[in-house]
Amino acid sequence: MEPCSCDTFVALPPATVGNRIIFGKNSDRLCDEVQEVVYFPAAVHDNLREHLQCTYIEIDQVPETYAVVLSRPSWLWGAEMGANEHGVCIGNEAVWGREEVCDEEALLGMDLVRLGLERADTAEKALNVIVDLLEKYGQGGNCSEGRMVFSYHNSFLIADRKEAWILETAGKYWAAEKVQEGIRNISNQLSITTKIDREHPDMRNYAKRKGWWDGKKEFDFAAAYSYLDTAKMMISPGRYCEGYKLLNKHKGNITFETMMDILRDKPSGINMEGEFLTTASMVSILPQDSRLPCIHFFTGTPDPERSIFKPFIFVPNIPQLLDTSSPTFGHEDPVKKKPRFQFKPDRRHPLYQKHQQALEVIDKKEEKAKTLLDNMKKLEKDLFKEMESILQNKHLDVDKIVNLFPQCAKDEIRIYKSNISP
Repeated sequence: MEPCSCDTFVALPPATVGNRIIFGKNSDRLCDEVQEVVYFPAAVHDNLREHLQCTYIEIDQVPETYAVVLSRPSWLWGAEMGANEHGVCIGNEAVWGREEVCDEEALLGMDLVRLGLERADTAEKALNVIVDLLEKYGQGGNCSEGRMVFSYHNSFLIADRKEAWILETAGKYWAAEKVQEGIRNISNQLSITTKIDREHPDMRNYAKRKGWWDGKKEFDFAAAYSYLDTAKMMISPGRYCEGYKLLNKHKGNITFETMMDILRDKPSGINMEGEFLTTASMVSILPQDSRLPCIHFFTGTPDPERSIFKPFIFVPNIPQLLDTSSPTFGHEDPVKKKPRFQFKPDRRHPLYQKHQQALEVIDKKEEKAKTLLDNMKKLEKDLFKEMESILQNKHLDVDKIVNLFPQCAKDEIRIYKSNISP
């Protein structure tokens, strides 16, 4: 199994049903890492002399940031995946190649996910934000909460209501591929080959100088910047190929529920188990009709097969998502104090704690396990019906939607509590 092995997917018409773009991601990380689901409202920043503190470094702030909902490892500033109020979704992947990874503290790929969401109202603008920041500040630093240094380069899948972009990086060099129809996925390897729609201006010259490309044959980004045999990429065993097969199998009929089934698939390795496991999952419906709301589902708990996908819709005045927000430790947080990571605090949020207890019941008590899983499935199915009816009827009860995600988390906790008692 590859470590830190996330998978991100997108399906666009005509591969989907009902003129929708469907985005999905599994975040696969160390098994004891807690992922929280948090909301940040839109904001105006008047004092631009004040810098923005990301996970490790400070950067320049911008005059305005958009509202975002994020699924993130609770120790850091950025996010593994998320969406903004304009229907932009981003997920990132760890990638390695010929270009050396920098351990020096810079922007994490996860910081770039959040910055792209906060600063861009389309997928291509998010790509611009990320590559500009990459050029200015670089990427690097420890990507795990602990003394073991674990660093990587990043690839990103960025989607909006119209299109998707794949952005793959190697240090400050990058290539991007535009996706306007069909299916596409990324995993823990470079996957852009000869279809390059945008690129770093010096990307080909650098590959030539390093001896990775002879300057004559057609330029292949993944072949030049990694050790992959790109001719065998779609047939070699591994999650990139398995993920593509699962998408392709349902091509023409992909719905948000199909995407959830793919994220829940254990035989393919997409739903990971072991030291690295699927710690959180996200699926988004991005209707091409701008009169319809985008709907973003998050688990906020490990193992999507034994978690509930809960919907979130952007409306004004959304409260803080308390049941999926981890405790904070201010200046005493071991991430903020140098030397970093001297100890690990308990970052479990209320939903995570109850979900852990529920998993113990599922693993040990057969009779209770069935009732518990049935109740979880019923709650999820009811939520799916409700969301489908919003999209069909084009009617949004804003007063109800404002508490949609918090209420779902409370309902989920209630199910766990009623089955945990001896």
